[in-house]
Amino acid sequence: MDRRAAILLAAEKLFAQYGYHAVSIRQIAEEAKVPVALVSYYFGAKHELFHAIFEHWSPTIDERLVRLRAVPIDPADPRTLPRIIEAFIEPVLELRASPEGEYYALLVARELYNATEEAYQVQRDFFDPMAHAFIDALHAALPHTTRGQAAKGYQLAMGVLLTHLSDARIERLSRNEMRCADPAAAPMLVSFIAAGLRAALPRPGTPAEDTTASTRARA
Repeated sequence: MDRRAAILLAAEKLFAQYGYHAVSIRQIAEEAKVPVALVSYYFGAKHELFHAIFEHWSPTIDERLVRLRAVPIDPADPRTLPRIIEAFIEPVLELRASPEGEYYALLVARELYNATEEAYQVQRDFFDPMAHAFIDALHAALPHTTRGQAAKGYQLAMGVLLTHLSDARIERLSRNEMRCADPAAAPMLVSFIAAGLRAALPRPGTPAEDTTASTRARA
């Protein structure tokens, strides 16, 4: 492995394990076994190194979009929504389970939704265009919703995915029956997200406020 790649991998691993702000350039250099000055030589400031990690992994976003474009969007077909969700989650689960992608997937799950300028910049540059594509697909598959409701549904689906990727508590709660980030759980995740979207987003003839009221009445 060349020294530039070693620095990138070291930063990815440490940011995933400890968080962006808890890791110094010196720690990254020590993990990569290179001089500190070499980190700045290749990548500049720490926020530029953070950005470079996502640039390196941008083909994984392209893969999700390729899978999404292969989904026939037919609102009348009950398979459309699960197929959209599969395109959204399966490449990430496969990446998380791979030796080369484990730390990157964990970095996305742990760090990307923190309220930092570095995370916002990465979101805008890399993930927002993909998010808009999936929101458009959800809106097309559920045409009785507004696009804003589809966007909220996307964010809720993202929460489910991020929890699955990063929360090892499931191993303790399941008494080791389930593993954190297990790709074998993909069918359960797809079914859970699809059922949640269908239940939570308003159906034809059921305004959102009526759905909320009926939910409160059942609670």
